Amino acid sequence: MRVSWDQVFSWRVRRQFVDPRTKGDAVAVVERLCGVQAQVTSAAETAVALRRSAGGPGAVVAALGEGALMKTWAMRGTLHALAPEQGAAALSLMASARTWEKPAWTRASGATPDDVAALVKAVGDILDGRVLTRDELVTELIAERRFQPLEDHLRSGWGSMLKPLAWQGALCHGPARGTSVTFTNPAHVIPGWSGIPDPDAAAPTIIRAYLGAYGPATPEIFNTWLIRGFLSKPTVRRWFSNLGEELTEIEVEGRPGYFLTAHLDELARTKPTSAVHLLGQFDQYVLGPGTGDTALLPGDHRAKVSRTAGWISPLVLTGGRITGTWDLDKGDLTVSMFDSTPVPITQITAELPRIAEATGQPVNTVRSA
Repeated sequence: MRVSWDQVFSWRVRRQFVDPRTKGDAVAVVERLCGVQAQVTSAAETAVALRRSAGGPGAVVAALGEGALMKTWAMRGTLHALAPEQGAAALSLMASARTWEKPAWTRASGATPDDVAALVKAVGDILDGRVLTRDELVTELIAERRFQPLEDHLRSGWGSMLKPLAWQGALCHGPARGTSVTFTNPAHVIPGWSGIPDPDAAAPTIIRAYLGAYGPATPEIFNTWLIRGFLSKPTVRRWFSNLGEELTEIEVEGRPGYFLTAHLDELARTKPTSAVHLLGQFDQYVLGPGTGDTALLPGDHRAKVSRTAGWISPLVLTGGRITGTWDLDKGDLTVSMFDSTPVPITQITAELPRIAEATGQPVNTVRSA
């Protein structure tokens, strides 16, 4: 089967609830996107709100508080809000890479694989039925002499020492306490939490969800999205192969990739459009395929989207392609289109009421940068 990128991008726009927006709740959006990056809480709220037909920010935090979503370090080691089943599966695949057993990790952290195993047990015991701030958790940990040399790494706001513990299910984020993050055991906040599954059992869940939002893709693209390529390539290929007839290899303008067989008819029926849509910062629409996908984001404009310190700009989409960025400040929405393309004022103006509701900020005017 051969299709065009315009078809693929229009299909992704529909599958990811960009257009039409869904009447579903935050959990439905997060499930469809296979997680929403939540390093910046407001960005996660905007990503979800812009895909719902009504409602403003707050739905993600509310779902986290109800245990309908979980917040933890997942794909690429970044904080994500995830539906619990997908979260457990993603953590399983992250843990299967055993990155904390690599010499480079030990040199950087000072923690041996045995230290990490001991931390998993200790943190599991400490957080059993409890919610603690980072300071409270570390203070209890370093009461054991073995962990005292690791104190600085454990207290780091980057969480590098805590990520392997999260991937093994020893902790996840709890509700914020003022400006302090908290940690707890997933079983304490997720009703019916059944633990971290075996990677071979978990892989189909994540591969299906990923391809259902960002397909077509290769095992290598999936590996990069999940853990920056650190998983064994033969293992990831085997996971794809094990899905058998559930996947079909298709070609998009000369590029091969796997697609969910169940979605082929829908893709074939999809007509390219020139519709314009706005998405917020750190949006999954670009994080799923990756900012290095030049079919989606022209390489000479990548630096305008993937900026210093890992900051991902808000996106302008035209027909599903990334064609510009935008910024909202004091009611003024400033649009920067690529290649001196005129700003589509009429179409963007039509989006303003939903942008205002989704971000919780007034939007009065559209300006060209």
